[in-house]
Amino acid sequence: MMALALLGLTAQLAQGISPVTPPPVAPLPQTRSPIDWQALPPLPYRYTPRPTARMNAFVQSEFARSGCPLPEPSTGRVQVQVDVAVLIGEDHVVRATIPRAIACPTVEQYAAGLVVSYARGNLVPRFVNAGSWYRAVLVFDWAA
Repeated sequence: MMALALLGLTAQLAQGISPVTPPPVAPLPQTRSPIDWQALPPLPYRYTPRPTARMNAFVQSEFARSGCPLPEPSTGRVQVQVDVAVLIGEDHVVRATIPRAIACPTVEQYAAGLVVSYARGNLVPRFVNAGSWYRAVLVFDWAA
């Protein structure tokens, strides 16, 4: 009996409930502005890091695996440059990285992650302005 009463109540409630239509959502305005890469000062490393042979091999394998377009080799070597915009916080720690697009997202993100690692404990504090953006440049190369 209890089940029948519950079914009857549910049916009565269902008849009185009308679906609610959510209000339309306006698209977000596009506020992205291009980064002026030439205007960014270089990231002030104590010791300028260089990609290792294993890092270069990884980038080479990512280009081959993903089919990303490679630059034309010069002097028998392929060189891929990835610029990364780097925001330094008040504690002189990397707060954000934005890799410059090179039509190979995995390599772009890899480079951005490397910059975070390279910067850890390797920045000259007197040359770092907290809350400022800098540019790090990574060059990966291998034999063509």
